[in-house]
Amino acid sequence: MKLSILDQVPLLNHSSSKQAIQETLELAELADRLGYYRYWVAEHHDMPGLACPAPDMILSIIGSKTEKIRIGSGAVLLPHYRAFPVAERYNLLATMYPNRIDLGIGRAPGASAEAAIALSGNFLENVRDMPNLLDELLAFLNQSFLNNHMYSKVAPTPVPTTPSIPWLLGTSEKSAKLAAEKGMAYAFGHFMTDKDGPAILQSFKQQSSADTIVAVSVICAETNERAQELAQAALLWKMQQNNGEENAFVPTENEAKSHNYTNNEQDWIRKQKQKMIIGDPCDVRVELHNLAVTYQTNELMIITITPDYQSRKASYELIAEAVL
Repeated sequence: MKLSILDQVPLLNHSSSKQAIQETLELAELADRLGYYRYWVAEHHDMPGLACPAPDMILSIIGSKTEKIRIGSGAVLLPHYRAFPVAERYNLLATMYPNRIDLGIGRAPGASAEAAIALSGNFLENVRDMPNLLDELLAFLNQSFLNNHMYSKVAPTPVPTTPSIPWLLGTSEKSAKLAAEKGMAYAFGHFMTDKDGPAILQSFKQQSSADTIVAVSVICAETNERAQELAQAALLWKMQQNNGEENAFVPTENEAKSHNYTNNEQDWIRKQKQKMIIGDPCDVRVELHNLAVTYQTNELMIITITPDYQSRKASYELIAEAVL
């Protein structure tokens, strides 16, 4: 089984954005040494607690500091952009780091309504045009426009010897169907949805033989008790985000412990834990294996949010020791 990492570039322990980016670079180097297969960086805009609006810029640095690990976007939010500059940027990365670049594509706004408008105007209209945007992007990447197309002589230079591999990210039957129709590999966000993920992936596999990834939230520590303590901060943060609270930076352990949880909040946290893997290395290894079997996939992508960078690194180290 392959293990990979999805990094949202979080601001932990009230760090600065510069520190969050530096920690991402260090974690990518660690992942390369530990044997993780991919390292994807997420895109978010004007979101407190998350420091990366432009994955390609960080990937250009990560590539220079790593040797083997595949690197990519998780994801470029395509409705915000024209296809041509996206193809240019990922062709440039694929030229710099041959056979290592993934181009993950998503259609979520990754921003508030106001920020989405600032980015791309009528975002919902662009989402409706997503199939056409994908066609155009794939045609630029593959240089496959018909001779009579106005873009047939336009090249997103530099054109790499080995192009980036496109992936579609999603959490629904609609996204799985679109990935299959476009011949794209598909990454399913288990950590982002309550939908029947295994059924969605099974539907994709019936339509396509392309690769799949399942992204899951995991927190690992030396003991189950310690892992549960670390998870509390991540869960409080997600709850604050869902409630639209301003300045919702990732809480510290003390802030998570001292929060006065209502009955509804406690019920919400219990429900969220059912989608997460939280525990010691032995339990995490078993649950990761079971999840891979349930989804019938050979690759899991792990997202880990803890109250501080040290415990986040330790979690990935313990998982690698137990599984890789």
